[in-house]
Amino acid sequence: MAGNILTVDAAKSAGIDVIVNGKYTQVVHDVVVALRANRRSGTACVKTKATVNLSGAKPWRQKGTGRARAGYKASPVWVGGGVVFGPHPRDYSKKVAKSVKRLALRKALSERIKSGDVIVVENFAVKKAKTKEFVAALNAITDEPKTLIVSSVFDENTYRAARNVQPTLLATASDVNTEQLLAFRKIILTNDALAQISERIAAK
Repeated sequence: MAGNILTVDAAKSAGIDVIVNGKYTQVVHDVVVALRANRRSGTACVKTKATVNLSGAKPWRQKGTGRARAGYKASPVWVGGGVVFGPHPRDYSKKVAKSVKRLALRKALSERIKSGDVIVVENFAVKKAKTKEFVAALNAITDEPKTLIVSSVFDENTYRAARNVQPTLLATASDVNTEQLLAFRKIILTNDALAQISERIAAK
């Protein structure tokens, strides 16, 4: 199951308009930041002096005890009191235009192609759902364990065989994103995936 390194000329022949200059790096940054922000749950929450479960009674009288004056036990300066300026549930998500996402995907793929990190194979599948078979199939293409494998579709056996190989990720051509293209040292594309990605990043 040997593959061929995808060159710039071969990519152009496949319909991918490779970006050869240094433009659009900011677009990639913006999209990756948005992808990571959109994964944040934003559920962190602290209790303020109004919501902490403590009595509102004055701990001791104002004068005459020799101690510092105190008005309530929920004071932020007391242990167990409320938290000042702590996090509360919020929405971290960022909106990115479809054209910007498409441009970022094209830029990321272009950089990986220029670096010689993209390998094209006819297809990628294993007959049995065995980790050993998956690792053997991967090693036949590249000895880099941290690899992104992109195909138009994977069968159940291939998914099951890949589950225990942590540095490797399977992604479909319709779902792969800019962050994934940048996160792995090598990218394996099937011919079907290459055609599908070419359609995704084509100018519309």
